[in-house]
Amino acid sequence: MDDLKAKYLGQIADAGDEAALEAIRVAAVGKKGEVALKMRELGKMTPEERQVAGPALNALKDEINSALSAKKAGLADAALDERLRTEWLDVTLPVRPSRQGSLHPISQASEELTAIFAEMGFAVAEGPRIETDWYNFDALNIPGHHPARAEMDTFYMHRDQGDNRPPHVLRTHTSPVQIRSMEKTGAPIRVICPGGVYRADYDQTHTPMFHQVEGLAIDKDISMANLKWVLEEFVKAFFEVDGVDLRFRASHFPFTEPSAEVDIRCSWEGGTLKIGEGDDWLEILGSGMVHPKVIAAGGIDPDEYQGFAFGMGIDRIAMLKYGIPDLRAFFESDLRWLRHYGFAALDMPNLHGGLSR
Repeated sequence: MDDLKAKYLGQIADAGDEAALEAIRVAAVGKKGEVALKMRELGKMTPEERQVAGPALNALKDEINSALSAKKAGLADAALDERLRTEWLDVTLPVRPSRQGSLHPISQASEELTAIFAEMGFAVAEGPRIETDWYNFDALNIPGHHPARAEMDTFYMHRDQGDNRPPHVLRTHTSPVQIRSMEKTGAPIRVICPGGVYRADYDQTHTPMFHQVEGLAIDKDISMANLKWVLEEFVKAFFEVDGVDLRFRASHFPFTEPSAEVDIRCSWEGGTLKIGEGDDWLEILGSGMVHPKVIAAGGIDPDEYQGFAFGMGIDRIAMLKYGIPDLRAFFESDLRWLRHYGFAALDMPNLHGGLSR
């Protein structure tokens, strides 16, 4: 036993690397190592001899394993010391340049239009995205047979059999926020309602989820002339043009009367859209005077107050401003895609009190 102990402890002490140490481990305490072979001989010994040899072999095995572990740790420490001696890092070097992130075009467009309408006295109102069909349809004078209420156009929340609660939907526009705002504050009122909306549609110019901003102004003497001025001022500020021609085309919306689609003068040169010049027209939003039934649904007397409303897709006006051709790209984008279209955040105050960079 003493000879084996001296032999292997000496080899362990002289091992220069982990490969040599592993070879010693296999030769000493491996399945076919000398200590293992000695332990197999215990079966041939008398009980008295086993009582003496067994504990001695176990102690030898433990001592060799302990020596192996200690030597392995020592080799690892020596290797680390060598790396620390030969490798170095100059912490005074400047960091590698990296690209900064930026606001998504929809987020930036939302903050821009919010700031523009705020200068005209419009507050921001928000509401739930899951609405009752009363707020989403009935309060807005949308009749039960209207196509927009069909399941092929609107996402209805699932109801278990026997659940008799009123239907709930993913809101199809932010108009319900107008009703809630009138209920909450009464008249006069001037708000915009930006947010996400949902419709069962998907192609190059439609997605199941998109973003709208709707505006509402209620007072005693508001007219279509006020609506025209507000929209002209918004378009000039948002698209950064000095002058703009808007065309109001008669249309029909259940929640406004009279109603008008609004087109903007534009031109297409070399595939590039230019707002405010040219001989072409491009539809950008819907508008009109708020229907008396809608005003009444908001808890305001339509015989005393009147007002206008308008609504537009934030995704759509962002596409027009930044030259992005496919609405679906907004939901499959990354920073490389944004840079491809030349998009960069503006150094302008944002809604969170800082700069958009």
